[in-house]
Amino acid sequence: MIEDPPLLQIRRRFPRPSPDLVGRFAGIPTEHLVDAMDGRGALDYRLRPISGPPTTFIGPAVTCLCAPGDHLAIAATLAVVQQGDVIVAATDAHTTLAVVGRRITGMARNRGVAAVVTDGLARDTEGIRQSGVPVVCAGVTPNSAAAAGPGTVGQPVVIGGIAVASGDIVVGDADGVVVIPLWRVDEVLIRLEGVRAREADLAGKLAAGLGVPRRVTELMASPRVRYLD
Repeated sequence: MIEDPPLLQIRRRFPRPSPDLVGRFAGIPTEHLVDAMDGRGALDYRLRPISGPPTTFIGPAVTCLCAPGDHLAIAATLAVVQQGDVIVAATDAHTTLAVVGRRITGMARNRGVAAVVTDGLARDTEGIRQSGVPVVCAGVTPNSAAAAGPGTVGQPVVIGGIAVASGDIVVGDADGVVVIPLWRVDEVLIRLEGVRAREADLAGKLAAGLGVPRRVTELMASPRVRYLD
């Protein structure tokens, strides 16, 4: 590198979904959201909530990228977030030091943050629980990070195998975390209607005693299946 990067690069203005638009996804299971996006959109299954606070949340993403073993970018994100935002902190999956703890979540609570999602580690489990802010992370360690940078805020990141931009809608529940790209929101809402209709149809069939999927029954009666007994 010819010259040192700035300690922080911050993008404060980016497209945001309206609260009404975000609210249209409230209460929708993450499995339905994924089905409306061709079976994709969930973060890596190894990113799990810390027990304690509710694991259900929704809000626009505000992204940050932390240098390995550093949490300056997360701290700076607190100055950018709005009520109801979800902090999405990428660390390039660094798992030696914790980038989230009770101080971060305490300030996040005071700023009205809906949740903190990171591919890094957390610490101060009891303090996080007391803050009431849901935290999804790769694990827990007592090791503490520095706050020296460099880092970015508001720029696109990749976390848990999914590209996330500030303004994307982040939904979390007991099954995991799903990211709905802002540019796909209208499409996903339309496709959700079909997903819900199919789920309702299946629920009715299960209640009526369905034991084998119709597709499997038809396949087993076709020439494409050979019985060996």
